[in-house]
Amino acid sequence: MTEHFIDVLTYPPIQRAAIACVLCGASCSLLSVFIVLMKMPLIGVSMSHAAFAGAVLGMLLDINPLVTGFILCLLVAGVLGPLSDRTDIAPENILGIMFSFLMGLAFLGMGILTRTKASALNLMWGSLLSLSGSDIMVLTCVTSILVLFVLLFFKEIRSVLFNRRLAGASGVPERMVYYALLFLTGAVVSSNLATVGGLLIFALLVQPGATALQLTYNLKYFFIISAASGIGACISGLIVSYIFDLPSGASVVLMATAIFAAAYIFSPKRRMTKLKKRSMSHEHGTR
Repeated sequence: MTEHFIDVLTYPPIQRAAIACVLCGASCSLLSVFIVLMKMPLIGVSMSHAAFAGAVLGMLLDINPLVTGFILCLLVAGVLGPLSDRTDIAPENILGIMFSFLMGLAFLGMGILTRTKASALNLMWGSLLSLSGSDIMVLTCVTSILVLFVLLFFKEIRSVLFNRRLAGASGVPERMVYYALLFLTGAVVSSNLATVGGLLIFALLVQPGATALQLTYNLKYFFIISAASGIGACISGLIVSYIFDLPSGASVVLMATAIFAAAYIFSPKRRMTKLKKRSMSHEHGTR
């Protein structure tokens, strides 16, 4: 069994899929920290549907779907930032409206497509084993830019995550950091269309951060745990999909859910909260 597994790793498609798992898990997990701590999960939903709608549009126009998905993601990011800052509408409401519009646009394009929808379905659900060398190069570039951004602006990011208004009042370029995160989310989502898929990638933009939230208060550890959770979900999902001949994107998402469930069940933070509640109720009862 071990020899067979080692032989499998010698195949280029498997090697590319394993590299993509690491890159996808790392990039999505880093963004998951921002999305979870800023309590804006609809950013991930809106961006994933923007990428998918752009990809479908590219198929209709006979243009590279990854390019059109990337362009539409950047356009959506450019609209979301100013709208959330300059209107009286709450950011989550703007994201909800944008999400419903993009979802309708994506499925309208699917209905118009007259040729086979197999390629569109691959972009919807992902196909790790069909990745090309150019896909890996794009993933590598996007992930590297995101990691570099986090390292260079960690202090500013920490201030924005704590409170955007206080960060701005303290001289932190909070708007630049926020807009950059939106654009990077669009870049990560569009570059991962072929790995996890435009619809399923939302899970990787939320669940790793939610997993880390169960285990730590420290922001540095938050990033580390989130990244480990995302990469672990991608690698284990790939293994499960290969062993049981299952769709890779769906397997990755299910493994991410399983990791979150384990973190929630064994969460030391949740245990401490329960103990505090019990002690408070006991003190109240003695009085």
